[in-house]
Amino acid sequence: QVFRSQLSISSVSDQDAYRAGLQPVNQWKAYGLNGYPGFIFILNPFLPGCQRHWVRQCLKLYPQKPNVCNLDLHMAPEKTIDLWGQSKEQLRRKGSSKWEPRSLLEKLRWVTLGYHYNWDTKKYSAHHHTPFPSDLAFLSEQVATACGFRGFQAQAGILNYYHFDSSLGIHVDESELDHSRPLLSFSFGQSSIFLLGGLKREEAPTAMFMHSGDIMVMSGLSRLLYHAVPRVLPNPEGTALPSCLDQALSSDLPVGSVIEHSSDEDWQVCAKYLQSSRINMTIRQVLAEGQKFPEESGTKGTGQAPPEDSHHEENSRAKRHKPNTV
Repeated sequence: QVFRSQLSISSVSDQDAYRAGLQPVNQWKAYGLNGYPGFIFILNPFLPGCQRHWVRQCLKLYPQKPNVCNLDLHMAPEKTIDLWGQSKEQLRRKGSSKWEPRSLLEKLRWVTLGYHYNWDTKKYSAHHHTPFPSDLAFLSEQVATACGFRGFQAQAGILNYYHFDSSLGIHVDESELDHSRPLLSFSFGQSSIFLLGGLKREEAPTAMFMHSGDIMVMSGLSRLLYHAVPRVLPNPEGTALPSCLDQALSSDLPVGSVIEHSSDEDWQVCAKYLQSSRINMTIRQVLAEGQKFPEESGTKGTGQAPPEDSHHEENSRAKRHKPNTV
């Protein structure tokens, strides 16, 4: 059922791969699944230490304003300006007791980038847009190009923050106006079970593991398949963190690299967080080249979001909630 996927090796130079923190494309291990055309699974192609950059960005930089997160719904704007600064000491001191109060970072469930998804209307809007992070755009463009999608534009991102009691209900990502471009999914931290279903909700899914550093590309027919994340699991190596996250970043980064060194202090906070968590980045192109949003009637999109537990189903009662479509 599993076969090696053919990548567009010559379309991404080794230098550009290095600048994105990736191995040369000819060293990637990419696989497809029979019956799922357009689905590509890439086993951790990151260079040693480079995953740390994306973890730190997801915890320290990307949750900052003007980006939007779930905590904005429950807290005054001034309270969510610096989640990292308010949480790092609490995280560093944190023990193993589940009775300890959670830091704000541990209460983070999602962050949106670029075109901010409106959870009420299930649409994107020209009126609710902030600059997309340039480092993440570069990474996404290299991965998309290697998979045969030249000219991919990273226009929207949804970052999901999972813990061992988190799950993501069955859904399909269809709110983007251009479905000809792939959806890219990057995982860091603890492992998870991923279910890839069919075009109909009731079709039996195929289950697979996603480990730290793995990338999934959903394109073609697979772009609109139902999928879910029912479980987050401790990394199978039996250690607090996967060994790929223990690797230090090379001191000799290439010219123009988007990867930055993390301080030991920053990484200690990230490592503590990841001992019980998984971070997932999904990157999308919303509009085709030259395409515009349809004229909107009524009020402008506000980026409102549902209650936390209707997106991350964290207990048996929450599993009766209708899952979101992103």
